[in-house]
Amino acid sequence: MLMKYPLTKEVDVQDNYFGTIVNDPFRWLEDDRADDTKAWVIEQNKCTNEYLEKIPFRAAIRQRLQKLMDYEKFSQPFKEGRYTYFYKNSGLQNQSILYRQKSEDEEAEIFLDPNTFSADGSNSLAGISFSKDGSLAAYQISKGGSDWTDVVVVDTESKKQLWEVIHDVKFSGIAWQGNTGFYYSTYEQKQGTSALSAKTEQHKLYFHRLGEKQSEDQVVFGSEVSRRYINAGLTEDERYLVISAANSTSGNELYIKDLHLENAPILTIVDNFDKNHEVLLHDDAKLYIYTDLDAPNGRVVVVNVETPTPPFWTDLIPETNNVLTPGTAGGKLFANYLKDAVSMVWQYNLNGSKEREIELPGPGTAIGFHGKQEETTIYYTFTSYIYPATIFCYAIANGTSTIYRKSGVDFSPEAYVSNQVFYTSKDGTRVPMIITHKKGLELNGKNPTVLYGYGGFNVNLTPAFSNSAVVLLEQGAVYAVANLRGGGEYGAEWHLAGTKMNKQNVFDDYIAAAEYLISEKYTSSAYLASMGGSNGGLLVGATMAQRPELFKVALPAVGVLDMLRYHQFTAGAGWSFDYGTADDSPEMFGYLYQYSPLHALKSGVKYPATLVTTGDHDDRVVPAHSFKFIARLQQVQTGEAPVLIRIETNAGHGAGKPTDKVIGEIADKWAFMFQVMGLHWL
Repeated sequence: MLMKYPLTKEVDVQDNYFGTIVNDPFRWLEDDRADDTKAWVIEQNKCTNEYLEKIPFRAAIRQRLQKLMDYEKFSQPFKEGRYTYFYKNSGLQNQSILYRQKSEDEEAEIFLDPNTFSADGSNSLAGISFSKDGSLAAYQISKGGSDWTDVVVVDTESKKQLWEVIHDVKFSGIAWQGNTGFYYSTYEQKQGTSALSAKTEQHKLYFHRLGEKQSEDQVVFGSEVSRRYINAGLTEDERYLVISAANSTSGNELYIKDLHLENAPILTIVDNFDKNHEVLLHDDAKLYIYTDLDAPNGRVVVVNVETPTPPFWTDLIPETNNVLTPGTAGGKLFANYLKDAVSMVWQYNLNGSKEREIELPGPGTAIGFHGKQEETTIYYTFTSYIYPATIFCYAIANGTSTIYRKSGVDFSPEAYVSNQVFYTSKDGTRVPMIITHKKGLELNGKNPTVLYGYGGFNVNLTPAFSNSAVVLLEQGAVYAVANLRGGGEYGAEWHLAGTKMNKQNVFDDYIAAAEYLISEKYTSSAYLASMGGSNGGLLVGATMAQRPELFKVALPAVGVLDMLRYHQFTAGAGWSFDYGTADDSPEMFGYLYQYSPLHALKSGVKYPATLVTTGDHDDRVVPAHSFKFIARLQQVQTGEAPVLIRIETNAGHGAGKPTDKVIGEIADKWAFMFQVMGLHWL
């Protein structure tokens, strides 16, 4: 039976790209403030809910997710001043609470409860920073999942708010300078534009002096030369202000300023955007810097602070065949390597001598290995697809790891297997994928399977335990994650092989992953679901347009789906390093136009059953991408497979989403998938 979708009006809007006329009949959906857009959202959600409400096992999935997620969850602890802080969620709280204690022997007290920020849990804690002595803290509040935040300053002893709230901060950390004030970054908002979708171009770094009005804050960097992203931090000794400036998501300039000298100038370390650089540590007049300059897999260099530019850099931890992510703590350097997308960690002294490899529980992901220089113990978390996140305490002096907190999740790892395979992409490239399922799985081509991918922005997909995946695994499903080009699993070259006019490589890698799962009889097209979010939503949209017969279900979340106009909204222009833009050249326009999911949809095609998900407050990838895509898909879909959109209200790109909204969205995805595949929920 063919579904009846809400009517989406069309308008006569055209764009001329180098002589090619492109119609954009759903342009009106880009205005998130318009009444007709709001009415369209209501009608689309009504249509989707009517479909979902008829699925008999929808409630059972939600109940299982609630039960599975109802256990205490902890973050790694961190020390600030006289206290040790950590986040804890009692189980199903919408937002995790920040606790503190002076010693492990005393009972922890609540320091900050983000659940009090809003009645429905949609406002969240977007970051917190403490002054060096721990007596002051500044925390950011995100409303409804927006990237725009407000900054609140508190006295940590009394927990009382001090002075005025700093408003309209975006893509910013907080860097304290003593107890006098802090640095933050934001954009100027243009009057009469949407705060959610308006283009954000010129980031500026400000210094806020405590007790003064925000209007009196001075611009420190970014007023003379425009940069899309500016971030600042202080070296731990508070001697140097370190500024990173970028115009895209890859490559940054690097600057420092000596805060011990009055009216000291801002000095340049790196004056271009060609590569990525980060100051790790200042110690004994030396800067320790991570860079991928002349080292696609990354290296750590050391340089005298008086002559900090690249010609004077000396290798401390040279580049290897594996991708490096460094950390510092306790007067040591920690080299966290990726070897075929799993972690391997080494400890070095500040002279560059290798001291030991840190023994991990097995193949998986280790995160952490950061701390203050006086620390003798630090914490790290280890996880894999079948190893629930476990926090370890690591003694720096002797290299011993002890379990600090085990996960309380109801899960039996011994019942499952998680194996890495390598398959061949269209051009012969060897690509890794990790496949997880119950032991004893029958390879009969009939197992419901979710293929997940991302493939962009140098992002690494490493093994991580997922409650939502466990719910599927319990049902006999297969969960497969492919490490596509465009990611950073094999360094800069792997990343670049999936950017701009190489982007098709990413889609080819993903399609080849699906074909591998089918050829090895894990599943078949009748039981295969494609899933990804953000850049991964682009991946799902592009591949379902190119190979609609390959997938039974498509689940694109908060996706970049209009590749001709993505750079016209919020900070989208900063993604051009990966994508290029339709304004760059006729060749780049033609390449984007060919694979852009919105424009690649054709009439008369049977597309997979599709459930698009987005949030009405997403100001990272504006919901107009999803709105226009589903409007076009509903217009051209042939056959009975439903194509629907689920629009979460008071929700953004994903960060800070309350637990009840997370559970509701996952439950609806799995219910939709099983219903379409004709399966029963056991």
